[in-house]
Amino acid sequence: MPFLLPTSRSRNRTSAERAAAGHAVIIAGAGPTGLMLAAELALAQIDVAIVERRASQDIVETRAGGLHARSIEILDQRGIAGRFLREGQITQLAGFAWTRLDIGDLPTRHPYGLTLRQNHIERLLAEWVAELAVPIYRSREVTGFAEDETGLDVTLSDGTRLRALYLVGCDGGRSLVRKRAGIDFPGSKPSLSNLMAEVEMREEPQFGLRHDALGFHGLSKTGSGRVLVVLTEATLAHDGEPSLSDLSAALKTVYGTDFGVNNPAWISRFTDAARQAASYRRSRVLLAGDAAHIHHSVGGQGLNLGVQDAVNLGWKLAQVVHGIAPESLLDTYHGERHPVAARVLKTTMAQIALLRRGDDGRKAAREVISELLAMDEPRQRLGAMMSGLDIAYDLGEGHALLGRRMPDLDISVDGQKIALFTLLHGARGVLLNFGKPGGIDITPWADRLATVDADYDGAWQLPVIGAVTAPSAVLVRPDGHVAWVGDESRRGLAEALTRWFGPGGG
Repeated sequence: MPFLLPTSRSRNRTSAERAAAGHAVIIAGAGPTGLMLAAELALAQIDVAIVERRASQDIVETRAGGLHARSIEILDQRGIAGRFLREGQITQLAGFAWTRLDIGDLPTRHPYGLTLRQNHIERLLAEWVAELAVPIYRSREVTGFAEDETGLDVTLSDGTRLRALYLVGCDGGRSLVRKRAGIDFPGSKPSLSNLMAEVEMREEPQFGLRHDALGFHGLSKTGSGRVLVVLTEATLAHDGEPSLSDLSAALKTVYGTDFGVNNPAWISRFTDAARQAASYRRSRVLLAGDAAHIHHSVGGQGLNLGVQDAVNLGWKLAQVVHGIAPESLLDTYHGERHPVAARVLKTTMAQIALLRRGDDGRKAAREVISELLAMDEPRQRLGAMMSGLDIAYDLGEGHALLGRRMPDLDISVDGQKIALFTLLHGARGVLLNFGKPGGIDITPWADRLATVDADYDGAWQLPVIGAVTAPSAVLVRPDGHVAWVGDESRRGLAEALTRWFGPGGG
């Protein structure tokens, strides 16, 4: 197939030429998940394109408000974390049911979160994707697709038809791709409704958080001098899009006045519905981000979860498209990411249960939880979970590192100190040898990952777990997770390389 190994010429084709020739992968949706996935595929030299309904990357509403520690690490793995750190505000972002969790003592180069609104996150990702020459079909949506033995014909809202090997739905909680693929989306129905808006007020409001019989509410200042409003509504029954009159009525119910609310920049409504796709893949169609899982925004994990989905999927899909690895590699995407999202849904529902009503019982429960989280071990454990630093994929028995994120150690390579994550900038795997230089030969896989002889004389620390035994060799996947930990015998290395990087070449 001509688009399996695209040349620079294929990257420079006109829009009409691309549409006629197709792409190896088409992504529906240019939100953070779709953009991150597109970048991962482009780094792997896959001909990928995005279909996006918006005419530009601009979004008005606030949506997500920051990046957790693991997401910052992921951006650091690709060498672009600095772009985000320069524009955001470093803060202790992790929290549970509005109890802040200080992760400053966790072993990571980024023991914090980053306050940065989604519009800025998307802009920075879109700029990176543009540098990687990924085409975006704007002002269009994926409206359907038909699969045959060799690929898919993807139909867009303007009638354009694109040919692809794979289609990835990153098109949000109401994902048309998921629905057309016939993938079930089971979960819980909403039990509360929230209004969120950015507005002006003629009167000085009562800033801060509040609990009452309805639930939780908050008023805070924004950088633009407006007021960010979050309210729990009195009823679940609503018709149409939320309006200024809806917001005014909700403010009066909670505060007894609407503070002269006017001139909304945006108003949105969301619920605590929690749903997860029964499968993240059906044949040549895959799901990521909100298309695969939705939940309430408390905890701020949604955007981060989607970005991490993309980084788990991207290198696997690239290897399958290149014909290096078998299609069964894609099944590990669901196997690894579905449990991660299921845990997020569970912890989000637990937080909502604590916050939903302001009755005495829930108030007492919140106070008890806050007392527990003031202790180091519970704080560190929950902080690592909420920030994504404790994610461990089940890769079998073995060393504590196996399946976990590789720490960003300051290692010595050829006599120079470097951050380990710099070895992952190209989204390729790396085999780190801390033993005898040149002691590991992976020639059959040399075109797929690098071998680096390194030295490190510090302690190996993992969040929550603490100190672990220093390994003599580590196989790190492109997503930064450890796929094999070895000793002098190199037992199991060939099997791990074959499992994650396909059968060895000649």
